[in-house]
Amino acid sequence: MIIWLSSYPKSGNTWLRSFLISLLFLKNSNFELKNIRLIEQYPQKKHFKDLIKNFYNFGEIKANWISSQEKINLDNNIRFFKTHNMFCKIDEYSFSNFENTLGCIYIVRDPRNLITSLMHHNNLKNYEEAKKFIFNEKQFTIDLKSTTENFPLCTLIGSWQTHFNSWKRMKKNYLLIKYENLIANPIEEFKKVSSYIEKLFRIKIKYEDLQKSIKDVSFDKLKKMEEKYGFEESATDEITGKKKNFFNLGSNNNWKNLLEDKIAKEIEEKFNNEMKELGYI
Repeated sequence: MIIWLSSYPKSGNTWLRSFLISLLFLKNSNFELKNIRLIEQYPQKKHFKDLIKNFYNFGEIKANWISSQEKINLDNNIRFFKTHNMFCKIDEYSFSNFENTLGCIYIVRDPRNLITSLMHHNNLKNYEEAKKFIFNEKQFTIDLKSTTENFPLCTLIGSWQTHFNSWKRMKKNYLLIKYENLIANPIEEFKKVSSYIEKLFRIKIKYEDLQKSIKDVSFDKLKKMEEKYGFEESATDEITGKKKNFFNLGSNNNWKNLLEDKIAKEIEEKFNNEMKELGYI
């Protein structure tokens, strides 16, 4: 059964993955960025092996979402998957179902801050282009340049608003985490995550293990690791050809200091209901 770690891109999913890996898999050692592979991203090429012929064809991918997850779940283990895909149904094809899904931890981020990280990571030219990205109801992510064996497949993310609402409808073991709360009060927020894990895995997590993992994957530590060793998930600058920082601004990403008033107001108007629900406005 799958526990989804879902989010709109650049919302803190990698931070959450790092914490869970440290907490559950690395009790006697410290987290390293190469450990991120212990929680995979879905969908990847290897998940659809022998199921589809064209790994760039979204029609084939969506038709085999369930089949690929049934194949993954044949061992009857509980596992985490990071995903940016919407929890959607297209034609008769559902992204997942309760036979394959045990639950979801959804991490959300204020779109006025997310937009800066998205612009940086996705090589978008300006805030106007980034705004169109998060407003686009038919937004996909796809890597046409990857040469890796198990590259991420075409993923439907939609708009920030639609993505959030799609996963909110997934009522089975749903936990909502706000990125801003992770920054402001990491112990309290990560404690919610550990309590969620205790319930589903029927285990007891020691408080000292919780503290160790929070310190292990602090933003500053992750940033220093990337600067020293690099990070496989960092993007490449299309102009210079050099790797860009994946862990970039962190808590210094404050829309009030970075975002034009016009763009901020347009975001607030477009996502008004959801931002009020989340306490962002």
